[in-house]
Amino acid sequence: MIIDAHAHLVAPSELYVYKANLQSNHGAHGKGSPGISDERLKQSADENVALMDEVGTDVQLLSPRPYMLMHSEQPASIVRWWIEWNNDLIARTVAMYPDRFRGVAALPQSPLLGAAGWLEELDRCVTELGFVGVLLNPDPSEGLGDSPPLSDEYWYPLYERMVALDVPALIHSAACRSPRESYSEHFVTEESIAVLHLAKSRVFLDFPELKIVVSHGGGSVPYQIGRWKAAREHSRLGAADQLREPFEESLRRMWFDTVLHEPAALELLIKTVGADRCLFGTERPGSGSAKNPATGRAFDDLKPVLDAIDWLGSDDRQLIFEGNARQLYRNLPGGEA
Repeated sequence: MIIDAHAHLVAPSELYVYKANLQSNHGAHGKGSPGISDERLKQSADENVALMDEVGTDVQLLSPRPYMLMHSEQPASIVRWWIEWNNDLIARTVAMYPDRFRGVAALPQSPLLGAAGWLEELDRCVTELGFVGVLLNPDPSEGLGDSPPLSDEYWYPLYERMVALDVPALIHSAACRSPRESYSEHFVTEESIAVLHLAKSRVFLDFPELKIVVSHGGGSVPYQIGRWKAAREHSRLGAADQLREPFEESLRRMWFDTVLHEPAALELLIKTVGADRCLFGTERPGSGSAKNPATGRAFDDLKPVLDAIDWLGSDDRQLIFEGNARQLYRNLPGGEA
């Protein structure tokens, strides 16, 4: 079975008209509704299933599209309403295709609410809607530079609740308001920062059962691992590094998805962190859905890329395609609940 651990909701255009109205009226008209019928939603779900079938994907874990989450918008009420509607549409999509999808919840990560203010939606999605994970934006300020790093105790209420609910977090930044970088560039920056701060903090000592999956292969970290290994050896006996172990061991306290569109980069990730720490992910359909002129396939058609790695054994392939996801996420289709 092929489980795609990184995918996002395919939704009708009415959802994004609703978003534009929220941003325009700043909540003056109340929560309202995008008014999406089951028929309209099923059309989008059918499109997604067709794309999955085209490349042989059995199951996708769906979260809202991160760059659309508008965490930095004000007032906080419109952030909360927007997130709730996205999560509700994912739940309805899963109900239409329970053997093909599971939900990963976005949170109303307005900095005005703080981490404790996001927990109600996490509880609702997991206990009422049956979601299996949470999407975690490490930069709710969306590029303005004042979000505390994931090593900060600011995040501890969320970590505590994640452990209690036994749900993993998929680290994935959202939009970027800085003129210095696009949201796609911001993803790589924030994922790298997230890994580096978690790898030197007390977080995994304070929450040994915390499950963290980092999007896009860990950002730049595998490529720059020599620098971080050297830095760890310089500081391993100092207070700056709470995890007094080789950097590569700290790295293996996390998991990483395979949303990398270059074969050499994907091979480097697996060699760096191990096949037992990699989850198959494509983000399909998304920014990688353009056709690769070198192969004639979409960049995000990643199963053939993994199949072509001749040094990867069958047991390791099984871990990447299915086994690691089942270790992390409860109640996935095709296995025991």
